Amino acid sequence: MGVRPGRRRAVMSIRFRRYRPRLPGGELAPMPWPVSLYRILNHIAWPLEADSGRWSVLLDRVLIFVGFLVFCEHNEVDFHYLMANRQDMDNLLTGMPTYLILVEMQIRCYQLAWHKDRFRALLQRFYAEIYVSEEAMPQMFAGIQRQMLPTRLNSTVYLLALFNFFLVPVTNVIYHRREMLYKQVYPFDNTQLQYFIPLLGLNFWVGFVITSMLFGELNVLGELMMHLNARYVQLGQDLRRSAHRLLEGRGTANIATSYRLLLTHILRRNAALRDFGQRMEEEFSFRIFVMFAFSAGLLCALFFKAFTNPWGNVAYIVWFLAKFMELLALGMLGSILLNTTDELGMMYYTSDWEQVVHQSDNVTENVRLMKLVSLAIELNSRPFFMTGLKYFRVSLTTVLKIIQGAFSYFTFLNSMR
Repeated sequence: MGVRPGRRRAVMSIRFRRYRPRLPGGELAPMPWPVSLYRILNHIAWPLEADSGRWSVLLDRVLIFVGFLVFCEHNEVDFHYLMANRQDMDNLLTGMPTYLILVEMQIRCYQLAWHKDRFRALLQRFYAEIYVSEEAMPQMFAGIQRQMLPTRLNSTVYLLALFNFFLVPVTNVIYHRREMLYKQVYPFDNTQLQYFIPLLGLNFWVGFVITSMLFGELNVLGELMMHLNARYVQLGQDLRRSAHRLLEGRGTANIATSYRLLLTHILRRNAALRDFGQRMEEEFSFRIFVMFAFSAGLLCALFFKAFTNPWGNVAYIVWFLAKFMELLALGMLGSILLNTTDELGMMYYTSDWEQVVHQSDNVTENVRLMKLVSLAIELNSRPFFMTGLKYFRVSLTTVLKIIQGAFSYFTFLNSMR
């Protein structure tokens, strides 16, 4: 017997359709492989399609809640391990990195889960207004891909770090052990097979969610910043080209009016880019703050384990390199965007407006043009930059301060051995 139409619709209404970005023409937008993995592996953070049915949204929220309980359970048993080894610095620092990463990711991932619709709206606007396509601007697109290479490499290193956890079940079989992926202490005998297998499966699930969040959000944020940066660069190029065309025309009657209208259009595009940047800042500011707040302690603990026993702690070395590269890549991208927007005021000042005024015979239009140029310079006197809750800028300078702080903590811990 066939399925009745009503029942078929009910089944279809709870089918998950995770959001897939589309270009203005309706075709699917190309996504870099780290973002594609992020979309596939992390159902907590990645939003559903806007037209998802009520039952799909409800089931998604139920799964998010169940995932939150799993994170809380891992948080509890990881913390028990730290308390059980608080008198042993070496064992304490063995469990500290995974605990810090767990807490950081629980805050970041579920803050994003709470605002998934807002995140989807940001991505929709990005692909509709900001995204630089390879077909339209191949050179600029290639430049963005070069700028994103550090984030792609960082994603590979994070996947290598995740691969290290797959070695734990292998060693368990070889040496007849029943160890978890992370350093944990359970209030019951978790080595019993009926508990061990499900708990080990939850360990893997948490590992996939955390790792995909680590490299996925970095690549999403990097894409947003570098395409926005490219649009700012394009803005300056369009302004210079348009001014040159007007000046080469050698007309004097309406040149000031034409340039003022052109500059007005450029300023409107500038305001739209600034508005998108502020929207992006609103979306990522809290999570950036959390990431940077945990980074110094996490780098310190990872480097301590890698330094004290490098051959026995290969996993910690890989995690340290991944976290170190993540911070450097984000700081580099933030500095690129900061430097580009910092030059906007100078871009308007050097846009050949004085040559237009020199060639124009319309005194009234010349005055209007000079006032508009002054306004443009004033509006762009302050560069745009990503921040962590307005507390710090995302730049290489900030990253170097975090690394310096982590090294200071390491020196202190090493002196206490």
